[in-house]
Amino acid sequence: MVANKVFEDPRGVNTVFTYTNSAIDLDSYVTINGTPARISKVYTSAEGWNPGPGSSNQGVIGFNYAGSSYAFGDTFVINSSSGNTTISGYNIPTATPAVTPSVTPTPSITPSVTPTTTVTPSVTPTTTVTPTVTVTPTVTITSTVTPTPSITPTNTPTLTPTPTPTATPAAPTLKKAIFGYGTTGSNVSVTNKVSDTGVVSTDTTGVGTARSSLAAAGYGGDKVIFGYGNTSTTVSMTNLVSNTGVVATDTTGVGTARFGLAAAGYGTDKAIFGYGANSSYVNLSMTNLVSNTGVVATDTAGVGSARYYLAAAGYGTDKAIFGYGIISAETNVTNLVSNTGVVATNTTGVGTARSDLAAAGYDTDKAIFGYGFGPGGVQSVTNKVSNTGVVATNTTGVGTARSALAAAGYGADKAIFGYGLNNSFANVSMTNLVSNTGVVATDTTGVGTARYYLAAASYG
Repeated sequence: MVANKVFEDPRGVNTVFTYTNSAIDLDSYVTINGTPARISKVYTSAEGWNPGPGSSNQGVIGFNYAGSSYAFGDTFVINSSSGNTTISGYNIPTATPAVTPSVTPTPSITPSVTPTTTVTPSVTPTTTVTPTVTVTPTVTITSTVTPTPSITPTNTPTLTPTPTPTATPAAPTLKKAIFGYGTTGSNVSVTNKVSDTGVVSTDTTGVGTARSSLAAAGYGGDKVIFGYGNTSTTVSMTNLVSNTGVVATDTTGVGTARFGLAAAGYGTDKAIFGYGANSSYVNLSMTNLVSNTGVVATDTAGVGSARYYLAAAGYGTDKAIFGYGIISAETNVTNLVSNTGVVATNTTGVGTARSDLAAAGYDTDKAIFGYGFGPGGVQSVTNKVSNTGVVATNTTGVGTARSALAAAGYGADKAIFGYGLNNSFANVSMTNLVSNTGVVATDTTGVGTARYYLAAASYG
């Protein structure tokens, strides 16, 4: 296999593409100086790559080298089950770093209410008795006198009711989770349910269009919506999931078709899809709100840095947070979402900049970002999010480092990470449970089809 053309990504996002004059195996990946490079996409005729008439170009392979020490002209190798091919020379574009403004959140103040109590006075009635006795000599008369008391009426006081303070709405209790869709090299639509104790079930036959790089979130208090993604092109259709985990057929898409986006619940019963990239690999920042009946709204103008392959989760019982992803390279900026679905501007990033990670809520009001692809390859670090949306520094990783995985809450206050790609770009199906204090457990043996670029959310 010989490359006959090498060119850089026109967006300048540290990605290289090269045509080849023979077909590329689905399991192909790139190494440079012995180090695996992040694959953006391997295109073959099965994945929608169609050479022009008379062209000898049979495939195209792309890889990302952001954050690595590759030099111009280094030799890269296409590795596959058919063998290795060494190709020299490629262009390295220079990315312009994004400037992240600092945002200071405004605290919310709850007024204090003091009830007024009216005191009822105590009244003691006064009794007046005037006996009259007449005495005549020789005749003794005994008079019986019945006194008539004089009573002062008791006044009835007017009571002032004690006002009842408005309570912060409680987050719904979600006990189960569902992983769905993704790719094994070919897109699939299978789902795997997770019990309220974190046990993953075997595959459920897929419903709806098979696709990858989609997103999912809870809505309506106990249901789920899967949306958007990539088939052989970007799509915008959605699939609703009942409170028993049954997936419905496709609903016609609303909003801009895109892949590599993220989604989360907000406002206790609604959801939001945000960010991603379109079919031309242009980064996006628009959002689409989802009502408590699962109806997706048209695009809302984007706020914050346009990026893709990010993650999102709910926090604080009724708010959400988007974080990390790729702008021109991996980033760690976050954007908070209010309980009315309004997205805030960028918050300065904390923790290792990375993409292809996952996030979920835990402990009823907190969140956790975990795993992903960053400097040196796949990662296993996690970053906790407080109930006010503050992201903590890295927690040392537990479990197999991987990227392109998914995560969701289960058991009302715990979370689960599952599936993805390991450092050898092999599909995996293991899971890692997260306690209600945010502690990640070691690997649990995988159940169901090993796959990556899937999505997950809580229901029930």
